[in-house]
Amino acid sequence: MAARDFLRNNWPAITVAVTATAITVAGAMMLLSIPPRTIGLATGGLGGAYYEFGNRYRDELARANVEVRVVQTAGSPENLALLLDPHSGVSAALVQGGTINTEGSSTLESLGTLFYEPLWLFRKREVGGGGLDGLRGRKIAIGPERSGTQALSLELLKRHGIKQQVSELLPLTTRDAADRLLAGDIDAAFMVASWDAPDVQRLLAAKHIELSGYPQADAYVALYPFLNKVVVPRGVRDLAGDQPPQDVVLIAPKAALVVRKDLHPAIQLLLLNAATQIHSGPGIFQRASEFPAAEAFGVPLSDEALRFYKSGPPFLHNYLPFWVAELIGKLIILLIPIVGVLYPMMRYLPALYDWTMRRKILRLYGELRLLEEELEAPGSKNVAGKIAVELEQLEQQANRLRVPVAYASMLYMLRHHIDLVRTGLKRQAEKHADKVA
Repeated sequence: MAARDFLRNNWPAITVAVTATAITVAGAMMLLSIPPRTIGLATGGLGGAYYEFGNRYRDELARANVEVRVVQTAGSPENLALLLDPHSGVSAALVQGGTINTEGSSTLESLGTLFYEPLWLFRKREVGGGGLDGLRGRKIAIGPERSGTQALSLELLKRHGIKQQVSELLPLTTRDAADRLLAGDIDAAFMVASWDAPDVQRLLAAKHIELSGYPQADAYVALYPFLNKVVVPRGVRDLAGDQPPQDVVLIAPKAALVVRKDLHPAIQLLLLNAATQIHSGPGIFQRASEFPAAEAFGVPLSDEALRFYKSGPPFLHNYLPFWVAELIGKLIILLIPIVGVLYPMMRYLPALYDWTMRRKILRLYGELRLLEEELEAPGSKNVAGKIAVELEQLEQQANRLRVPVAYASMLYMLRHHIDLVRTGLKRQAEKHADKVA
């Protein structure tokens, strides 16, 4: 009973205290969910396109005071293995199309595709034949172990019936393959690299090396949906020298930025902004603003990526530094439910408080009304003593009632009305006594 009275008399203070506690807890939770200051980004081998892009991401995120630890790897398969290992410290990676196994990637999400990665095929000019069939019995560099280049080139060679028993397949890096091809030690080399890669440019400039196209490119694209057909235009490297002397059709997977699902949304946003800065320009194989693109990549796009491609970066991030915008964004999210609770509370609290105070007094008025009706009912002289006792108890309750000064007049009026009913009871008792006399 004491607890009920305490709650009844102090509910406004209790409501404020509960609201303040809820705000404090919500604020603590928001502070605990601040983005990390450091992330690991798996790229590729030293000097490769992935590694160079990783350094550019590091520079872009450094502007927001987020450190990117660039992790050198052998290529996409190793990148995926690091992403799938929760203890590797790698939260994001550059991944080549066609290397993701969807069955084991439930913990991964994509931030979209970034650029085309042509599968270059260079060969010595004296090596005859077109496409891959002319490589039978030759020494071929197929990319280093655990690399996306090796996985793709082996798959295509297998389609043409070219295996280790037929040709000598060498697991060389891009740099080693270029050096050995220029030296005449090998006959051909596969490499996945960008147009601007130094090794690609060295091979394009060599007179005794030929860039080989893929006559069956349409068939490859049909068989492997992750592949795309791209064209190296005639004369694009040297218009005066007409190099290359004809259009060369290549096949190219797309590279994507893949992250762990538990990577903080704010860091995903930073990576998306960096991708726009790094990959949105025009190139030999792409139009301006073609990348980054909202394309699923063996794994679904993250929710943050979907919002980014639909609406662009959040409004505050266009005008404020990253950490300031992130803090203000969190405060806005925190204030929305608080305002939603406090506004109606502040609006209706006075009326509710007034109703509560009046109800305390009106409840006693209700009991007084019942006693008055009993007094006016026939045969009330038989219960006069009971009515008198109940009036006394009602008056004691009124005397113990504590209300603010603003409601004191109602309490005094109640006491006055109790006296009026008591006077009526006495008058009725006197009339009854006169009749008996």
